[in-house]
Amino acid sequence: MIQVTEFTKVYDQYVAVSALSFDVLPGQILGLLGPNGAGKTTTMKAICGVIPPTQGRLAVGGFDIRQSPVEAKRLLAYVPDDPHLFEALTVLEHLEFAAAAYGVADWRGRADVLLTRLELNEKRDNLSSELSRGMRQKVAIACAHLHEPRALLLDEPLTGLDPRGIRNMKSSLKELADGGAAVVVSSHLLALVEDLCTHLLILHKGRKLFAGPVEDARTAFSQGADASLEEVFFKATEGA
Repeated sequence: MIQVTEFTKVYDQYVAVSALSFDVLPGQILGLLGPNGAGKTTTMKAICGVIPPTQGRLAVGGFDIRQSPVEAKRLLAYVPDDPHLFEALTVLEHLEFAAAAYGVADWRGRADVLLTRLELNEKRDNLSSELSRGMRQKVAIACAHLHEPRALLLDEPLTGLDPRGIRNMKSSLKELADGGAAVVVSSHLLALVEDLCTHLLILHKGRKLFAGPVEDARTAFSQGADASLEEVFFKATEGA
C-alpha cells in the first residue's frame, strides 16, 4: 500500500534522508522510530506529498505521489504532530469539509460514530479556537478517519490525549489495519509502539538501521525475544 524507493531529501547541503527504501503492506502497523533529526517527519510528509523528494519514488496504492498526486492522496490521511485547524469552523464543520474534500456522500452517519467514539459530541458545535490541545488532536484524528483511508500516517498521535482518548485511538488504528489499511505511527513513546505496531522502521541521521517485523528487531538487536523495545531502540541507535 505504501512504497518508498531510494527516497532522498536534501535541504541546501543538509541530507535529511538518504536512499531510504521500505514498504508497508495492507494490515501492517509500522512504528517509525529514531532520535530527533532522524528524518521521520520528513519521510511522512514526502509520502503525503507535502514536500517533494530530491530523488526517489514514493507511492500510495500504486500511485506515484508526484505523477498521480490526486489519486494517491484520495487513499491516504495524515495527522501531523501539531494539527492546524480552521479557527472559523466548528468541529462538525471540519468533518463536513473533510467529507467534501474526499467526496464522502454519506458522511453524517460516519461523523456521528466518530464524534461519539472520540468523545467530541458535546463539542460538535464549538469553534476549533475554543478547544483544548487534546480536543484539537481528536478533531484531526476524526477527519483523518472519515473517508476510511487505505493508508494512514500519524506523527506523535498521543500528544494532548487523555487515557480514554489514547485507548480509543489505539483501538481505532487496530480496526483500520484489520480492515486492510496500512498504518504508520511515528512516536518517541516506545510503549505505544510496542503495544500497537507489527513492524518497525528505525532511522538514524536519515539512514535506515532496520526495517521489518518487531520480532526480527528483537532478534537483531537483543539477546532474546522478550527484550523490551527500549532496549532494542538504544542498541540499534547507539552503535550508529
